[in-house]
Amino acid sequence: MKFFTNSLVSAAIVSAGFCVTALAQTAAPNAHAAHSTDAMAAKKMDAKDMAEAEVRKVDKDAKKITLKHGPIKNLEMPGMTMVFQVRDTALLDKLALLTPGDKIMFTAEQQQGAFVVTGAEKMMPK
Repeated sequence: MKFFTNSLVSAAIVSAGFCVTALAQTAAPNAHAAHSTDAMAAKKMDAKDMAEAEVRKVDKDAKKITLKHGPIKNLEMPGMTMVFQVRDTALLDKLALLTPGDKIMFTAEQQQGAFVVTGAEKMMPK
């Protein structure tokens, strides 16, 4: 009788282990897909908020960039030439490689009363 009980307990534990493994394998791809969907939505939102600009000047010491930009939809700002702050050091290093006349796509936000470039990509010549 003891052998039969131990066998049943062992079988139940093994079955539970298979169920947990199967659940983990099926849940992981769905969780990843949901995360990927969120990341894609965020990327699309960033692309929607991007504006086109021509670099006029990059002042790495002052952490500023002067851009002649088109309309910036998320800031409800028409096109103009203006100076933006760059607070992200890695982004500033990337922007410092640009030269006047380079075309970029960028995102900007208003942070603590200042207009700040939050992302940028150099456009390839057409």
